[in-house]
Amino acid sequence: MSVARKNTVAAVEADSTPRDLMKAIVQDRFGPPDTLRMVDTEKPEIGSGDVLLKVHAAAVNPYDWHMLRGDPRVARLMGGVGLTKPKARIAGVDVAGRVHDVGADVHGLRPGDEVFGFARGAFAEFAAADAALVVPKPAALSFEQVAALPMAAVTALHAIRDRGHVQPGQRVLVNGAAGGVGTFAVQIAAALGAEVTGVCSARNADMVRSLGATHVVDYASDDFTDGTIRFDLILDNVGNRSIRDLRRATTPTGIVIVNGGGSPGHIIGAVGSILRAAIVNLFVRQRITMVPTIWSREDLLAVTELVDTGTLRPVIDRTYPLADAAAGLRHVEAGHARGKVVITVA
Repeated sequence: MSVARKNTVAAVEADSTPRDLMKAIVQDRFGPPDTLRMVDTEKPEIGSGDVLLKVHAAAVNPYDWHMLRGDPRVARLMGGVGLTKPKARIAGVDVAGRVHDVGADVHGLRPGDEVFGFARGAFAEFAAADAALVVPKPAALSFEQVAALPMAAVTALHAIRDRGHVQPGQRVLVNGAAGGVGTFAVQIAAALGAEVTGVCSARNADMVRSLGATHVVDYASDDFTDGTIRFDLILDNVGNRSIRDLRRATTPTGIVIVNGGGSPGHIIGAVGSILRAAIVNLFVRQRITMVPTIWSREDLLAVTELVDTGTLRPVIDRTYPLADAAAGLRHVEAGHARGKVVITVA
């Protein structure tokens, strides 16, 4: 292409006005939260089975900083986050808002409906979602509260109900009980009749008890893996103890559930813990497993039912406006979040 032709094309592109713009938090390369920036970009297009949401709130998850940093690096080779740059340019997956438009094959949803669920690109004024992955918003909760539910509450449900098959009277320990998944796991286990022990900092002890924990362990002063008490199920959301330590605190036929954990800057990170858990599981009587990453309408409806019956309530640590989404990610990445961090959009 000639220089004149290139200049003409550039001029046309510069003079072109995008069809419909929105504010969004984008990332064009892997890196820390400061890599994020807010820009004007075109609203997403939707397919026949999708809905376009006017976003009111979106939650921050450890998942988001893993995607942001491409961390652990081995995940880049596995195709989940992108190889040389982020696979998803707009961050965020937990969403709450109103239906703005629906695809031709969508039934049961219409513009104006208040919903929540999963939508890649949730840190924006508008987000496209598979219609099967959003459900009606519980009337008793605000948009900020329901945005806190999807990933963390569904993960806790998978761990306690589906993987753990928790029964009344069982002893359940939740490591990281004051975090996003932990706060929901404590409530679900307690509702199923378990005797729940929450591991957290001393400053969060009262909050964890208020969620249904019978006992609270201060990780700074007590070691729950010393074998003094053995649990039927341990859900480890932190990743700061070895599989051997966790097994020592579990009954001979108990279950250890590994749910991520870790901090930025690793080559293998939580993937290594998951692989070690899978290998150990082959040779021991105890069951060592992990929480599957599955997004479904059925799970969202199950979470909604728990909210409607008063069994489940989100704990909101703090909220940030969309422009400060990077600060919210920094807070979650540092491991300081007490419950959930939510981004408010409109």
